[in-house]
Amino acid sequence: MGADIRVVAAEVADRLRRRGIPLNGDERPEDLADLLVAVERFERVVEARGGDLMVDDLKSSQPDDPHFVLPARMPDQPVRDYIARVDAAAESVRHHPDITA
Repeated sequence: MGADIRVVAAEVADRLRRRGIPLNGDERPEDLADLLVAVERFERVVEARGGDLMVDDLKSSQPDDPHFVLPARMPDQPVRDYIARVDAAAESVRHHPDITA
């Protein structure tokens, strides 16, 4: 793996960790990139339904709406399986009532 790819993968991993997503360090760069895309897609859907990402996050003890909280990654859960869970959660949020209405 080239130095540029390692630098970008480290940046992506840092962005994911800041969102509360645990990583074990052996994720492939392309999996990290796909996970970040899925997380950002989930966040856009939450915002479109009136969710507040500052309150509705993995670190929040009292989210406005639990549907708007990114699903937690299970210990030893493969990245691809977690991406599928994030995508399923985004689809569920798409059908959740808009809380701003």
